[in-house]
Amino acid sequence: GCNQVTVVAVVLIVCGVFLLVMGAIGLLRFPDFYTRMHAAGKCDTLGILLILIGLAAYEGFSLAGVKLLLIAAFTVTTSPTATHAIARSAFTHNVPGWTPEERRAP
Repeated sequence: GCNQVTVVAVVLIVCGVFLLVMGAIGLLRFPDFYTRMHAAGKCDTLGILLILIGLAAYEGFSLAGVKLLLIAAFTVTTSPTATHAIARSAFTHNVPGWTPEERRAP
């Protein structure tokens, strides 16, 4: 049988994988660089966070679990910062954004 911690860990990991897949779909489907960066940045950060927390919950309170939580804290700090820096650099270098006139017929 599965205990409650295992069920919570599996739910967190599945939700994290779902968010990573949605971010990948957004990266492919969105029309311009900035909306793609938004999809990638938000979904990847939260998806990785949920997966790492799920793995830490499954591992329990051990050295490996603490390391996973430290990696999660590092990721939550650095991923949005990197996404912001890339988007700001693109804006500074006049990378064009999407306009409604560019909308394609489905």
